Amino acid sequence: MSGTALALALMIADPVILGSNPQAISEETDPDGETLQGQADRDMRMTVDVAVQGSGPYRFLIDTGSQRTVVSTALAGNLGLALGPRVKIVGMAGRDQVATAKVSSLDIGSQSVYGLTVPLLDDAHIGADGIIGTDSLQDQRVLLDFTKNTITIGDRHHLGGNQGYEIIVRARRRSGRLIMTNARIDGIHVNVVVDTGSSTTVGNRALQRALRDRQVGQATLSSVTGHTLAADMGLAKELHVDGLYIENVLIAFADAPAFAELKLDKRPAIFLGMRELRVFNRIAIDFTSRKILFDLPQ
Repeated sequence: MSGTALALALMIADPVILGSNPQAISEETDPDGETLQGQADRDMRMTVDVAVQGSGPYRFLIDTGSQRTVVSTALAGNLGLALGPRVKIVGMAGRDQVATAKVSSLDIGSQSVYGLTVPLLDDAHIGADGIIGTDSLQDQRVLLDFTKNTITIGDRHHLGGNQGYEIIVRARRRSGRLIMTNARIDGIHVNVVVDTGSSTTVGNRALQRALRDRQVGQATLSSVTGHTLAADMGLAKELHVDGLYIENVLIAFADAPAFAELKLDKRPAIFLGMRELRVFNRIAIDFTSRKILFDLPQ
């Protein structure tokens, strides 16, 4: 977000949970998955320590809105990674053809991923040494604990199953991302992608047209590709997902290429960012069972 957009966000009331229809409330069992100490960057996103081919640790952003795992150009050069073919990458604000590198192993705590071909992007645009995308998380559950500022990655059974979560939402998988389809914003049906790589919730123009006059200012969206994109800032009264209600949802409306890439540009859709996600105690994103689990504040 631009400085103007950030100042605007600070003047608007924080999102809050209005109410819920709990499905299950119980204590979570002690997980066997490894818990990593997270670190919030200046954009409220979560980063963790990652080893690349045995070297590190390096700070990588956990981004459930990104299909591809990414390494910064500077880190690839420092490690002498072998270059691969150029590929197309789609960011929130633009598309680009970028170089790739071969990564033999990527270690996130005790979890390892092998044989990756990763796009290379400028670390100044990423805001970290790299990005952990959904291609490295497909058989895992990612548990973000905002009360402890920790991230746990592991098998869903080892992380307590569904215990301790009041709201459990089934999602659909598309291009590696999980999409919640049973959601409404101020009565408008909307598709929702949980995007831990963005501080801001971004909506498409179809949603902006459906909500009509909700504009409260302008902003500039910045992408990991280095592109920028003009956006209209709007404020929705309420986001409703199954039994969950969140009010004061600040949305940046833009013609973001990421919507078209997921075929979400024709009907109302949002990438739900960290400003709204941080109202919860915990969120678990389970790529194996295609569920998103929410632990509500008391």
